[in-house]
Amino acid sequence: MSSPRTPRNPARNASQNVRSLNYATSPLLASKTPPWRSRFVVAMVGLAFLTLVGRAVYVQILNTDFYLKQGEKRYAHTLELPGSRGRVFDRNGLLLAASVPAPSLWIIPRDFQADAAQRKALLKLLGMKADELNDRLEGNPKFAWLRRQVDEAVAADVLNLGIKGLHRVQEYKRKYPEGEAAAHVVGFTDIDERGKEGIELGFHKELQGRDGSRFVVKDRLGRVVEDIVEQTDPVHGSDITLSIDSKVQFFAYQRVRDAVLQHGAKAGSVVVLDVVTGEVLALANYPSFNPSMRKNLSGAQLRNRALTDIFEPGSTMKPFTAALAIETRRVTPSTVIQTAPGRITITGSTISDAHPHGELTVAEVIQKSSNVGTVKMAMQMQPREMWELFAQVGLGQRPQIDFPGAVTGRLRPYKTWRPVEQATMSYGYGLSASLFQIARSYTVFARDGEIVPMTILKREVPEGGEATLGPIAGQRVMSVETARAVREMLRLAAGPGGTAPKAQTIGYSVGGKTGTARKQEGKTYTTKYRSWFVGLAPVNNPRIVVAVMVDEPGKGVYYGGEIAAPVFSQVVQQSLRMMNIAPDIEVKQQILARPVPAEPESF
Repeated sequence: MSSPRTPRNPARNASQNVRSLNYATSPLLASKTPPWRSRFVVAMVGLAFLTLVGRAVYVQILNTDFYLKQGEKRYAHTLELPGSRGRVFDRNGLLLAASVPAPSLWIIPRDFQADAAQRKALLKLLGMKADELNDRLEGNPKFAWLRRQVDEAVAADVLNLGIKGLHRVQEYKRKYPEGEAAAHVVGFTDIDERGKEGIELGFHKELQGRDGSRFVVKDRLGRVVEDIVEQTDPVHGSDITLSIDSKVQFFAYQRVRDAVLQHGAKAGSVVVLDVVTGEVLALANYPSFNPSMRKNLSGAQLRNRALTDIFEPGSTMKPFTAALAIETRRVTPSTVIQTAPGRITITGSTISDAHPHGELTVAEVIQKSSNVGTVKMAMQMQPREMWELFAQVGLGQRPQIDFPGAVTGRLRPYKTWRPVEQATMSYGYGLSASLFQIARSYTVFARDGEIVPMTILKREVPEGGEATLGPIAGQRVMSVETARAVREMLRLAAGPGGTAPKAQTIGYSVGGKTGTARKQEGKTYTTKYRSWFVGLAPVNNPRIVVAVMVDEPGKGVYYGGEIAAPVFSQVVQQSLRMMNIAPDIEVKQQILARPVPAEPESF
């Protein structure tokens, strides 16, 4: 049996193994580390440190303002304090336009959270479709208008839904109490209260306010916790007081509207001027529009036709030809002119009357509206004389009135006139003017030979009150005697035996002139007409001039004495009563008088 082995010493064995290991035989451990590698590592560590130091210097020293501003954006906010747009009043202090508070709703799309029930209620309250809401949510993630200028009750109901990311801001909305009647005068603004038409556009700088601001600190829930600097208060726009009398404006609008509808016409306009103060009392047009609801409107509905549309004025120009002939002493009101056989030929062109009249005095030429008699007076004059008179009464010149869109009209230089053109211009063909220009030109007869500047702003009342508001100064165009002589002719034209007995007004004497002009399309005249009447009242001491135009009456009647004169009569009577002008004719005598047929007008 063999003896047991003696156990080995573990420590001794380990020592022997260590000594037997030759490090030089390992290729990894035997290689030497290159010196540049350690230097590179040190350099990179140093470069990174320098970069951090440079960035710290840039942030803390060089570009401090930028980062301070970025920090402020997280807690500091500027709140706009909107300034209210100025109001527009009529001459009596009645409101024509004003801004009222109107809340607007906006959202932060990225924060917007609403469940199905909330969305459904929101769409119903705002009258929106789901696609419209989705489009707004998919736009700018930071801001989108939800609905602007809603009713206060609607805004409150929407906010009560508790939708996250939905907010309210206070804005102003324009209101127009007179609606369609004054729409073409006052005009309107867009949703941001920028003037777009009428007085709103013409006086935008005066009416426009200036927003204020408030710089505040908000907490994370959006609540204001502190004012950083003193707030800048908003500056409200200035109020504007017009010369327009809203009652006269409304009545004129009603009457021209009725005439257009009665005669199946295309459009109509009325101008009422105060010849004493030079103020515009009414500028009425039909068709009109509601300035608070302007969807699907055309340019024809928006423009103020009385100022922007020009026409050949027709026979309304005959009194000026007669006035020039009297002023230059070529004729007197009683001078007899032979108009038989009712036509006259000028360089190959024949001009005719509605029917032959035979011998007529100058006064009767205007009363009967004879083309032949007017032409015979005109052909005694030099073209320059006629041109100068037409220019002096404002034709061919832009009216000096603070209203956008007022047009110049057309009055060609007299040197280019041919004889037949001089003849036709004497009775209103070959030149063009707006209804406002024609109305203003007739102030020369109402003011005893003076033409006056017109204003759409109310004249300032002196300290002595309205009673001391005397006539404004005008420019002398013709003598007092000539103007009064023509005024008497206008009385005849608007009375029995004239072309417009329907212009007569109960209680007040009137004078005026009809105009019936064919419409020109291209180079030819059509069977479409414009019917005019321009006149003044009371005749002996005129206070107002009223001009009426009805465009394209379509039911077989088109004479100015039949279409426009009745509108003139109604507007004059109502306007003078509203102005507290005493009647100058005994009413009983007028009531007993029988209606007289109108003289057919030559045009």
